[in-house]
Amino acid sequence: MNLSVLTTTGAAAGGNMSSMLIMLLVYGAIIAAMYFIFFRPQNKKKKKEAEMRKNAQVGDEITTIGGICGRIIAVKDETDSVIIETGSDRARLRIKRWAIGSVDTIHEEDA
Repeated sequence: MNLSVLTTTGAAAGGNMSSMLIMLLVYGAIIAAMYFIFFRPQNKKKKKEAEMRKNAQVGDEITTIGGICGRIIAVKDETDSVIIETGSDRARLRIKRWAIGSVDTIHEEDA
């Protein structure tokens, strides 16, 4: 009688270990899927935007995150800002690079 009780508890413990391992694998798969669905594309987008802002040069037509459109006329690397000229009255604004929303000029080396 003692022997049969030991074998059934040993089998149950083995079954619990395998089910716990399967549960951990399922949770790991869910976490990996969340990473590839949410976090990785967001990081790629941030890197692409940082590259776009870094490569903005004099003569480029830009739009700021506030919706101001203009042309870059000077780049100030020491303050990490650019000076843009807007409108027909040639008003000049100094903005930070992080405020560039898009570069609307297409360069031939980008194509």
